[in-house]
Amino acid sequence: MHSIGQILKEQILYFHLIRRLSLFEIKSKNNSNYLGVSWEIINPLIQVGIYWFVFGYGIRGGQDVGGIPFFQWMLAGIIVWFFANPSILEGSKAIYKRKTIISKMNFPMSVIPSFVIFSKLYPHLGLLAIAIVTFQFSGYPITIYYLQIPYFLFSTVILLFSITLITSTLTTIIRDIQNLIAAFMRMLIYLTPILWVTRSLPDFVQMVMKANPLYYLVEGYRAAFFGQSWYLFEHWEYTLYFWALVFILLWIGSKLHLKFRSHFVELI
Repeated sequence: MHSIGQILKEQILYFHLIRRLSLFEIKSKNNSNYLGVSWEIINPLIQVGIYWFVFGYGIRGGQDVGGIPFFQWMLAGIIVWFFANPSILEGSKAIYKRKTIISKMNFPMSVIPSFVIFSKLYPHLGLLAIAIVTFQFSGYPITIYYLQIPYFLFSTVILLFSITLITSTLTTIIRDIQNLIAAFMRMLIYLTPILWVTRSLPDFVQMVMKANPLYYLVEGYRAAFFGQSWYLFEHWEYTLYFWALVFILLWIGSKLHLKFRSHFVELI
């Protein structure tokens, strides 16, 4: 618990720095593009169109999902993926890719994965706004269930921080782990109910798939967008599982990070 407290305290004390570095990160990444940071929104939207054409129009033939058009159903889930995927991939190599910052910095190294995640949060908020506008004009107006969105957004950030705290430490020690993470993330999109419906699968298979915490977040976003339920309360057992898993990941990540961070400069 002490290690978790120390890591969280560092995030709070240096939050202003995390915010500044995240803005610098997203600007520096796109400073050579004519459209600049707009590509952070344009690129996911292009992928949304391709995924809809292949899975919604091609494979499903335009069939809806439980009365919800496939495009809207997919959009509600895939915006979570467009936040989680780059956050994990970039956050995992956040430390060993920043040798110059680490050797000169006077702030805790735990903020490095944080500002990478926050740099991906801004495009997520943009996609979130686009999704909400799209739903308003397609028969799914804002309802009281939208109050769940801040909760699921916060849950997503905490989960991603817990994961990248572990992976950024491990990849600094063993570079090959980054390749394993990249391979795993390419599979994970198909193990999460984003592009296809899992309801027709046997109950046991669905239960195994729900071990994936992104499953909880994707379904939670959908429940909020489409006014289906108070997901975090009606699936309280799943909510307890999610937060127990997040706590375990955060505890492991905090222990690993604090144990090895004094050696990061040598390992890099």
